[in-house]
Amino acid sequence: MGRNIPRSPDDGAAGESGKPRDRGTRFRRAAARDGQSWIKRCLPRSLLGRSLLIIVTPLVVVQLITGYVFYERHWKNVTRRLALGLAGDIAMIAEHIRTFPGARNEVWILETSRIYTGLNATYRKGEVLPATPPPQGSALIDPVLSAALRDLLRRPFQIDTGKYEKQVEINVQLADGVLQVLASRKRLWDATTYLVILWMVGTSFVLLVIATIFMRNQVMPIKRLAAAAEMFGKGRNVPDFKPAGALEVRQAAVAFNIMRQRIQRQISQRTEMLAGVSHDLRTPLTRMKLELAMLKDTEAAAELQGDLEEMEHMVEAYLAFARGEAEEEPEAIDLSALIEDVARDARRKGAHVETTLPATLPATVRTTGMRRCLTNLIDNAASYGKKVRVEARGRGRSVEITVDDDGPGIPREAREDVFKAFYRIDPSRSPDRAGVGLGMTLARDVVRGHGGEISLADSPQGGLRVSIRLPL
Repeated sequence: MGRNIPRSPDDGAAGESGKPRDRGTRFRRAAARDGQSWIKRCLPRSLLGRSLLIIVTPLVVVQLITGYVFYERHWKNVTRRLALGLAGDIAMIAEHIRTFPGARNEVWILETSRIYTGLNATYRKGEVLPATPPPQGSALIDPVLSAALRDLLRRPFQIDTGKYEKQVEINVQLADGVLQVLASRKRLWDATTYLVILWMVGTSFVLLVIATIFMRNQVMPIKRLAAAAEMFGKGRNVPDFKPAGALEVRQAAVAFNIMRQRIQRQISQRTEMLAGVSHDLRTPLTRMKLELAMLKDTEAAAELQGDLEEMEHMVEAYLAFARGEAEEEPEAIDLSALIEDVARDARRKGAHVETTLPATLPATVRTTGMRRCLTNLIDNAASYGKKVRVEARGRGRSVEITVDDDGPGIPREAREDVFKAFYRIDPSRSPDRAGVGLGMTLARDVVRGHGGEISLADSPQGGLRVSIRLPL
C-alpha cells in the first residue's frame, strides 16, 4: 500500500479517523454539552412523549390555576363563613349565660343550644383556662376559627382540634367559669373541596388516557416507517410495509416506497447490464486466448499472454465490484464461523493469520458479499504485512470486526482515497501485488450495503487497522 509517513508529536493524539485531535475543540464541545439547559435534558426524547407533554402541560396549568382560584376564593370564603356562624352561636350562648345567671337558666340555655344549634355545651363554674393552650391540630381550621372567635367573643378562649376525631373543642373563659363547646367538624369543613379536586384529577386522568391512546396510534406509523427505513438501510427487504396513519405520514411512506422501488430497479438494471457486459467481454478474451495458444512460444507472445491475464483479472474484479450483493438475500449465520473459514483459506495461501473470535457471533448478512469483503481485507493485509490479526466482538446492538497487520500502513491523507475505485497509493507498484484498486472499494460497498461503516486507523502491530462496524 505505502509506507508510513513520519509522525509529529501532534499526530500521536490522532483518532481513528486520521485527523489530529484538538484538545481545545474537545473541551469546547464538552462545555457546550454541560451548558445545555437542564430543562432540555429532562424533556422526553420520543415523539409520543413530547406530544403528550404538549397536551398535558396546558391541562396541568389550567388545573393548577383553577385549584388556586378555588382555594383562595371559594374554599376560604366558605370556611370563613362557617367559622363565623359557629363563633356567633358560641358568642350567643356565652352572652345568655352572662345575662341570665342562675343554675336553672344555664341548664335551659345549654339544652336549647343543643337542640337548635347542635352544639354540645357544658358550663363549668369556678374553673379557669390553663395557661398553656393545646397544640394546634389543623393548620386550615384553627386560624380561621380563631379569627372569627376574636371578632365575636372578645373573651379569652382556646381551641383544640386534635383531641377528638369528629369534633372540635372550644373553651371560653367567662366571669365565673369556663364554657366548653363541642362542635362537629362538619360545621367548619366544606366537603365540596374534595369533590372538586376529585373531579379535576379524575377528568384529567381520563383525558390523559384518551390522548395517550390517540397519540400512540398516530406515532406507530412513524415508528414503522423508521423501522422500514432502517431495515432497508441494512440491506434487508421490507415487503410488508404499507402506508398508514395521518396524511403527512402516508405521504412520507409513499415517498419511501417510491424511493425504494427506484433503488431496487436501478440495482436490477445495473446487474442485467453487467451480465451483458460480462458476456460481451469474455467472448473476445476467450478468442484471444485461443489465438495465443496457437502462436509459437516467443517473448512477445508471453508478454501478450500476461497482458491478457491482467485484463481478464481486471474485468472479473470490476464485475465483482459492480455486481455487489444485489442477487443475494440476507440470512442469519454465525459470523465467527465465517471469519474463521476466510482466515483458513488465507492460511492455505501461505498467510500468517491469527483470530480472536467469540464462540458464536450471530448476525444477519449476505454471506457471499461478506465473505468477499473479509477475503479482500485479509488478503490485502497479508500481502503487505507478515502477520495478520483478526478480532471480532459484539458491542450492544452492533458487531465490530478489526483486521490488523504489521505492514507499512497507509498515510493519513490517503486513507479516504483508497476507497475510491481503481485508486492506487503507489502507481509504480507491481500490478500482481497491488491489484486493480477495487478491493477496499468493494469492501466498503459491502459493509455499507449492510448498514455498517468501515474506517482505517493505525494498528497496534505497527501497520494498518481496518475496523468494520455492522448493526445487528
